[in-house]
Amino acid sequence: MGRTLKTKRLLRRLVAATADRPRDRVLASIQTINMSKKGAVVLQVGNLPSNRLALTNKVYLSPKVHGYLVEATSPASSPYGGPLVSVGPHVYIAECHASVPDDKIALNGLQRRFAQLSLANKVEIRPFSIPARYALATLEIGVDTLKKSPGGTPPREIDTDRLSSDFLLNYEGHVFEKGQTLAMDFEGTMMEMQVVDMKQMDLGGGGAAAGGGRSGEGWTIPRPHGNLLLPTAGIQIAIARGIEGRGGGGGGGEYHIPLGIGGLDAEFNQIFRRAFASRIWPAHVIKQLGINHVRGMLLFGPPGCGKTLIARQIGKVLNAREPKIVNGPEILNKFVGGSEEKVRELFADAEKEQLEMGDQSMLHIIILDEMDAICKSRGANRSDAGVSDSVVNQLLSKIDGVDSLNNILLIGMTNRKDMIDDALLRPGRLEVHVEIGLPDHKGRLQILGIHTKSMSENKRISPEVIDRLDELSEKTKNFSGAEIEGLVKAATSYALTRCVDVKDLSKAPDDKNLIVRYDDFQRALDDVSPKFGAKSSELKAMYRNGFVPYGDSFDLLMGNMERLVEQVRTSEKTPLMSVLLQGPPASGKTAMAAKVAVESGYPFVRMISADDMIGYSEMSKCQEIHRAFLDSYKSPLSLIFIDDIERIIDYVAIGPRFSNVVLQTLLVLLKKVPPDYGRRLLIIGTTSCPLLLQDLGLVQAFGVNQSTSLLDDPMQIAEVLRVAAHLKESDAEAIGNAITKPIGIKTLLMVAEMAKQGSTGGAVNVSVFLDCLHTVGY
Repeated sequence: MGRTLKTKRLLRRLVAATADRPRDRVLASIQTINMSKKGAVVLQVGNLPSNRLALTNKVYLSPKVHGYLVEATSPASSPYGGPLVSVGPHVYIAECHASVPDDKIALNGLQRRFAQLSLANKVEIRPFSIPARYALATLEIGVDTLKKSPGGTPPREIDTDRLSSDFLLNYEGHVFEKGQTLAMDFEGTMMEMQVVDMKQMDLGGGGAAAGGGRSGEGWTIPRPHGNLLLPTAGIQIAIARGIEGRGGGGGGGEYHIPLGIGGLDAEFNQIFRRAFASRIWPAHVIKQLGINHVRGMLLFGPPGCGKTLIARQIGKVLNAREPKIVNGPEILNKFVGGSEEKVRELFADAEKEQLEMGDQSMLHIIILDEMDAICKSRGANRSDAGVSDSVVNQLLSKIDGVDSLNNILLIGMTNRKDMIDDALLRPGRLEVHVEIGLPDHKGRLQILGIHTKSMSENKRISPEVIDRLDELSEKTKNFSGAEIEGLVKAATSYALTRCVDVKDLSKAPDDKNLIVRYDDFQRALDDVSPKFGAKSSELKAMYRNGFVPYGDSFDLLMGNMERLVEQVRTSEKTPLMSVLLQGPPASGKTAMAAKVAVESGYPFVRMISADDMIGYSEMSKCQEIHRAFLDSYKSPLSLIFIDDIERIIDYVAIGPRFSNVVLQTLLVLLKKVPPDYGRRLLIIGTTSCPLLLQDLGLVQAFGVNQSTSLLDDPMQIAEVLRVAAHLKESDAEAIGNAITKPIGIKTLLMVAEMAKQGSTGGAVNVSVFLDCLHTVGY
């Protein structure tokens, strides 16, 4: 302390004693005391002499120190005023002020916060030179008010054109860095501006370069280049030039807003364009266009694909009131009129604010989950005393009635769009319909990255998993987002169990070795099966005894089926293909169709069989068949296997009798092309009564007909027995020659197993085989 005071006194004596001396001698005296290095002055951080100087984003020095820095700075390095000085690693324009002491530099609060300096700190000041040919191409600024509005007060509307113009005028020639904050007076409102991102322009011909660099390296604004201003809290943007810039200035632009949701970029772009883009513009512009804001939209799709999640995130990114999230069944009330009253309560706040503030009212978002529970088609349900009908009527009057609201956005979510009343879905009501479908390969990769991010940051996952996430994404075809999350949980459970001593649960788990490995995910794939995936285990049970290529006719048939599978996979002109496998009983139709389905590699495979619909009414059967087809339309590539069609339509030869309702359902669905472009469907049906189906018109409904036949060639019979029953070649040929009538491959394999049981040592005896063949009635 004593040495510091002594130094200050010596400085004052030197200044006073040299008042009449030449300027260079005065600066030499200052340099002797305050300069730590050549060209650098060490000064103490101080407050600004006036609060209004905080809006300049400049630092202030005493006239003597400022004069020294002016002489030490090259004129070419500060063409827009100066000098430019580095305060630690940060660069500012320096001005002189008579009220600043010689041993201090005056900084405003935002500058001190950004540089992490307090009033007691000392900092090194040195002249700074920046190439004049370098300048900013674009500058992205986050905007907020210094004084936050009280809760419930709607934000002020500003015009970003005027804000951008004032910013360029006030801060021309300043040097900026990412993360830097500064204060600005805009039309009487104190604004806090933060540099979010910037791109540099090489005026010497190098073009635009990406922003960045070491801390303290910034770039100047030489003239009014286009700025990109993005809103943050507290401000309602009138003209969203920032969004236009991100979208490339055209109608097909993309809006990259971080939502923390994987695989829904395209859907969010559509939502933003249809429902939110108009709300960014001021009310007078919308009136000039003569349009109304979108008041409602419907998110529909399979369960677990992110409908509720994207609705919640939309509420967060929009400059709106806190969203009201309501589950559909919560609207229902046991009292007469209670359900309608709950609907009115949802809109009460929006109505009150619109009456008070008109077009300046904030947006009110209402998220209605499981909307199909209360908005069923009117007149469809006669058992609820018209409650659902009244709720639909109340919603219609609030959204698009006589006194309709313009400050609301109703987001409905459902898995069953077909059940919702048509009047709600027309333009002016829930007019924007967005399908939140199954994620594609890129989307699944994003979701896997989101759910493994925390593991990766905390080094709880092996590098192999991170490197092979793309491979995992390929293996999780038709997994929804929720199912991918379940997959990650299942893999984590294997890692957690591995680090626990199951013999002594009192021991603390070994958290040092808790690492999720790739083989954990491999095992988890067996635990978690997608709802819209291929049921391979059920199909493989159809040919559990093996598959024997018994001859040229078999190879020809399988080759035709494989070509049809590949045609549907690759051809853009074949969105629908139907194949009918017809043949006698026990000829291997079901096994062949199941084999083709498993080896097709299609992500969605469904089997429709009579044994899954035992006891179903005609209407229930139709609904089950229709649901399978609807599910197939949600997958880019699907296969439906309809086994034993005559059993499904309840055919009985005596009569004859069949279900016309189920028959008509099949006839319609077999010819229906998947509604969405780019989605393809292969249908494989099997029947043992082709003549009957031909009379009913079902054979004609299939595009391709293929036939399977019984085994009637002794060489084919011998080949099946040799491969499947492991008979000696001589015994197999003897049995083949002994069989004189055609026989089904299924019957042949069953008789071979019977002969094994009646033979000693497990070897099939020819005579025993023929006896067993006689036993089954051949």
